[in-house]
Amino acid sequence: MPSTPRQPTADAVRRVLEAMLPDGRAPQVRPVTEGGEHSTWWVGKAHVLRLATDPAMSARLRRELRLRDLVRPHVPVAVPASVAVGEWAPGLACTLDQRLPGESAEVRDVTAAGEEDLAGLLAGLRAVPVARTGPIGVPKVPPRSLESLRREAAAAAQKLDADGEFEAERLDQLAARAVAQLVPQPDTVLVHHDLKGEHLTVSADGRVRGVLDWADAVVGDAAEDIAGLTIAVGARAAVRSATLAGYGPRSCLRGLWLARCDVLVRLGDRLYGADDSPVGLLRVQAERAWEAILLELVSEG
Repeated sequence: MPSTPRQPTADAVRRVLEAMLPDGRAPQVRPVTEGGEHSTWWVGKAHVLRLATDPAMSARLRRELRLRDLVRPHVPVAVPASVAVGEWAPGLACTLDQRLPGESAEVRDVTAAGEEDLAGLLAGLRAVPVARTGPIGVPKVPPRSLESLRREAAAAAQKLDADGEFEAERLDQLAARAVAQLVPQPDTVLVHHDLKGEHLTVSADGRVRGVLDWADAVVGDAAEDIAGLTIAVGARAAVRSATLAGYGPRSCLRGLWLARCDVLVRLGDRLYGADDSPVGLLRVQAERAWEAILLELVSEG
């Protein structure tokens, strides 16, 4: 039975910082409102404290520290570095990281130069030696079935259509023939697996300066990161970035349709199920994923 997540109090955060910081004095701290799998706190202007809320997250956080060191030489954007690591409660890990420059991609747009940064990120992840991820404990996951996901999205789309949230007929663009062609590429690569807007830091000039939260990284289908970028920065920017990174039309379209189906399922879960994600954010992500792009015909990738 999964353990109940344990949320730290402000006093607990101050105590762990007093133990971690060299001078024993905790600067001003405030919670980070984005995200929800773990507890994250701004520490002054220079650091971020991340605390695992259950043992499974604790194991992933410890694995992430080693993975970031492996990834860092291969990508052109910053990856967080820890200045202190410890436990804030028995069996629950925490890490004090240097704060990366920039703001969330949810509040700052990515420019053409930023798309080049994202292309470098995707290419860099593909260059990480997969053989070195095994000893770290990065799991391998099989590619998702796009056909199964499309069926889930179609059911959600009918409900959303009835409420004026989405035109269900738009999903007809993903015909059965297209699903059959958008199979994953045979080679698996390191995948960040959570490239949403809050995990991309963007500078005032629209450059992508860093990528946060590597706890969900897997070895698997590269199209999952293209899908993540689709909901983070929009379909057009995501496809352009993936193309610059050397991915062909099939990989780009697979990522695009994974994102389009995902956002319909998640929006349906939020409006008609138990999901408690911010509905406004889900609607924005749906708009991004369903941007019209030039690349809509499947060709050799």
